[in-house]
Amino acid sequence: MHFSRKSLGIPYFIFLLLFVVAPLIVLVFYAFTNGQGQFTMQNFTDFFTDPNTMGTLVYSFGISIVTTVVCLLLAYPIAYFLVMSELKAKSTVVMIFVLPMWINFSLRITALKEVLSFLEGNLAMHPFLNSVIGMTYDFLPFMILPIFTTISKLDDSLREAAMDLGANDRQTFLRVTLPLSMPGIMSGVSMVFLPAMTNYVVLDMLYNSTYIMGSLIGSYFNAYDWHGGSMISIILLSIICLFTLLTSDQEDESLRGGALL
Repeated sequence: MHFSRKSLGIPYFIFLLLFVVAPLIVLVFYAFTNGQGQFTMQNFTDFFTDPNTMGTLVYSFGISIVTTVVCLLLAYPIAYFLVMSELKAKSTVVMIFVLPMWINFSLRITALKEVLSFLEGNLAMHPFLNSVIGMTYDFLPFMILPIFTTISKLDDSLREAAMDLGANDRQTFLRVTLPLSMPGIMSGVSMVFLPAMTNYVVLDMLYNSTYIMGSLIGSYFNAYDWHGGSMISIILLSIICLFTLLTSDQEDESLRGGALL
């Protein structure tokens, strides 16, 4: 039996319609209506005029930015030296960093909490630091893998040509390797920054009083304020889409720059 390409795409279209488009329509409806079902922008203005919600947004950005920077500073040297080393089992070493992801999430964070409790005593004394540590521990493999994959696929002849033209190791890295590895960096940044804004489970398990955007949305829905929770969800979704668009543009520019090289 022969199936056309369009007919093979029908199940995926139905899946997207039911589990992506329909929930978004519900969110948009609740975000721009009040308890009586009337259209209103009050939910939108309440978010940007409430110091608590704005403070949560700023705090979420702070945790996400610091976590992303820490993951990048740790992941890039690891990925770079693995690629440049003469190890025969490079993929095996990378898998060692990924192996913790195969363990149950709750078990990993609980184990980390015990380690931090042993090292610091009272976790409540360092909420921001412990949040960054927990996020970094959870998302570091997502930064290592794309950077490792990008660097490992670089053409060695480009680095050799740069050194033949008189560039030293530092110049070769800054002018050839680093620019060409930007697509991997931007992919890693997207995979760490965006989830770090909403993954409140890590923070709840390490320090129950820490609030980020995911926690804020959950609190609204738990209080049966679907209108406020939906508006915050739409605002966060817009931020994520904007960030994804910006990182995609950076990846495209990096790829064009690599083509010119």
